[in-house]
Amino acid sequence: MPEQLKSARDDLEQAEKTADDDEVREDIRETADAFADYVHGDHEPDHAIMDQHLNDLRQLSERIDGDTEDRLESALESAEEYREGIDQA
Repeated sequence: MPEQLKSARDDLEQAEKTADDDEVREDIRETADAFADYVHGDHEPDHAIMDQHLNDLRQLSERIDGDTEDRLESALESAEEYREGIDQA
């Protein structure tokens, strides 16, 4: 199980709980669900997919603050760490 993605998913679930905006909550939930699929499924994301998730998280971080931003930043760090460990094809 990719621990970095599990950690990122956990942080995103917490960020979702603290987000004030419904659209932001939905965007966070989508990425958290994708990470949950990778953690529990039999497939892993490639570089392009992870880059898209990272880009989504970076864009979200510009729309939030406070506890939500802290959790999202932690999730972003974990996801970036996971991305660095993906083997190049």
